Amino acid sequence: MGLRLQFIGGGKMGEALLGGLIAEGWAQPQELAVTETLAERRRELSDRYPRTLVSDAPQAGVDAVLATKPDDIEAAARALGALGPPRVLSIAAGVRTASLERWLGAGTRVVRAMPNTPALVGSGASAAAPGASASVDDVSWAVDVLSSVGAVEVTAEAQLDAVTGLSGSGPAYVFLVAEALIAAGVAEGLAPAVADGLVRETIRGAGELLVRADRAPAALRADVTSPGGTTAEGIRVLEQEGVREAFAAAVAAATKRSAELGGS
Repeated sequence: MGLRLQFIGGGKMGEALLGGLIAEGWAQPQELAVTETLAERRRELSDRYPRTLVSDAPQAGVDAVLATKPDDIEAAARALGALGPPRVLSIAAGVRTASLERWLGAGTRVVRAMPNTPALVGSGASAAAPGASASVDDVSWAVDVLSSVGAVEVTAEAQLDAVTGLSGSGPAYVFLVAEALIAAGVAEGLAPAVADGLVRETIRGAGELLVRADRAPAALRADVTSPGGTTAEGIRVLEQEGVREAFAAAVAAATKRSAELGGS
């Protein structure tokens, strides 16, 4: 049984994909390999995945997921390119496919993706974009890999900065909302542990309802907002304080920063 896929970088996101592919039955552990430069991390991965090849050097002629930090990706891509990988999925933030194709060399098809941190618990939201030579089959392959840790959309690469600003950074926006709600509950007299538990479950439950209900967010909001009631009063204050404008500005700023980091 030969190798089907290798991960260049054994950090949290790389491990999330590795574990997701094994759990989904996409590949057997022995059909996967991980390249990791840190010896301590190699030992951790070897202990968790004893049938998976974990080493400090990439394998020749094997499809790859580039999961290194952006600062390390050029060196990693050049080293990988010398070994002739047929196709590569990059999850390095802000690194353009044109750069990846140049570093990897002719003959390697590239797909670039932007996953987010809920992928660590199998609930990620990713977007994938093909490089110049990637085929429909290559994009389908990338979607299969990413689907092991959540939902995937296919976009043009020009849209990935907006994806980064929205879903890539989005979990941090939600966590900030959680922080603010917990603090507000405590200010109204709730014990910190009680406020914390209520906010966590409220966000979890609202998220599940949003995903499962085949209705627009505005309709779900209206269901909770009785005229003249408590929720209506809370929503009135949020609108008055410009919550929509604040989120729009945050996404726009993150999108702009993603473009700057990518050199576009």
